[in-house]
Amino acid sequence: MKNTLSRRDMIKTTGAAAAGAAIWSCGSPAQVKPPLEFPVRVVTKGPKHHWFAYYDKLEFCPEDRYLLSMEVDFEHRSPTADDIIKVGMVDLEDSHKWTELGESRAWGWQQGCMLQWLPGSGDKIIWNDRETDNFVSRILNVKTMEATTLPAPVYSITPDGKTAVYPDFSRINDMRPGYGYAGFPDRYADQLAPSETGIFRLDLETGKTDLIIPISEISVIPWKEDLSENKHYFKPLTR
Repeated sequence: MKNTLSRRDMIKTTGAAAAGAAIWSCGSPAQVKPPLEFPVRVVTKGPKHHWFAYYDKLEFCPEDRYLLSMEVDFEHRSPTADDIIKVGMVDLEDSHKWTELGESRAWGWQQGCMLQWLPGSGDKIIWNDRETDNFVSRILNVKTMEATTLPAPVYSITPDGKTAVYPDFSRINDMRPGYGYAGFPDRYADQLAPSETGIFRLDLETGKTDLIIPISEISVIPWKEDLSENKHYFKPLTR
């Protein structure tokens, strides 16, 4: 019988299963369940290195034919502002053919450049990049190759693909290297809780941005210890 579970659904399922396994492993040996087994095959090859990065992004197209990936020619060091990665897709039905779609100067090993299929679309992808004065995001139609550049990066996108939110990647890079992007210094490095930066919203249709949660408002929420002398920032979600 043909397996009708899509790769997107499988990722969700395995994520839930992994969480369940973690809970079971806290018990006695008799309670530990064996890991789930799925068929595995290599879909990229060297000499360059390929990866997708974060688990909460849409890696497969809706038809499960194309797999998004990033490509780079080095490992074992942190990226610098001069390091450029390629973004592309692997054709899972045509000998794993690699098609280069663009490049990025705004990326990290942990989360890549937020490359993903645009939610709600079967032919558009989105990823972060850097221009001379700002981090931006690129939207590309992989069928027509029509491209659009938006004036801000993305972090999380609504299921309808119309709105994104994003943090200050420069401040994250200053406070938590590996999760932010190299290229621009923290503009508010000398402020513990600036009011000009925080969590922003980006309209993916118009490019309009607005600050919705400034760091200054979050920093005054009472906590069990005094954090008034700490430098505040919005930390990315990690597992």
